[in-house]
Amino acid sequence: MFPLRDTIYWSRFPAVVTALIALNVLIFVYQWSLGSAELQRFLMEHALVPRRYFVPSWGGEVGLSPTDVTPFLTNMFLHGGLLHIATNLWTLWIFGPALEDRLGSARFTALYLISGLAASLMHAVFNASSPIPALGASGAIAGVIAAYALRFPYAWIKVLALIVTFPIIFYIPALVFAGIWFLMQVLQGTSELFVPGLGQNVAWWAHIGGFLAGWLFLRRSDPGNGPWSRSGGHWRSGYQNRHISSFSGWRR
Repeated sequence: MFPLRDTIYWSRFPAVVTALIALNVLIFVYQWSLGSAELQRFLMEHALVPRRYFVPSWGGEVGLSPTDVTPFLTNMFLHGGLLHIATNLWTLWIFGPALEDRLGSARFTALYLISGLAASLMHAVFNASSPIPALGASGAIAGVIAAYALRFPYAWIKVLALIVTFPIIFYIPALVFAGIWFLMQVLQGTSELFVPGLGQNVAWWAHIGGFLAGWLFLRRSDPGNGPWSRSGGHWRSGYQNRHISSFSGWRR
């Protein structure tokens, strides 16, 4: 399922969401400007390579310090291709503005970064021997999806889905969307444990870690009621008017 829009109004300009999108795009343009060898080295140094931390001798041999933990943060601002960055940033734009409006810029920033770091840690733990760089914003965005679903569970999400090759468009509640999305990550991540390579280099456990972190963060930081009302047993939410070369590493 691919989200197309949501139905929650937001009253303030989403400064943090916009800044995150701009930063990711600028870094991606820089990646695009690098030659093949330069890009590979850049990704090895700044994307997350779990093996460098769990097999320090290997890290030393390839020039990757096991004491440099910055990739746990920097990898979430890197992407492996146009489709990769486009889908990630579009999803952030769908779920981010209303959540930033409700939480405020500081708490939203904390949610995003904590979710991204949790995603990095979860991926590293479940792929300790992997020498493949993991990169992408989707671990952090998974936390945004979880927090959105908890904060606006009955907001409607317009989604595009493919039934074999036939596209259909429909609305589902945010909580249902997030639940299905999370279940798919768990199924794929578990399958990968038993059949390595089945996940086609998608960092499923990073998605799981980011989602859980976002859910727990919101439960602790925003326990109040949401900006929706309940009348006659039906929740109401307003419709909002909204007007690189291929990379073979882990994508999030």
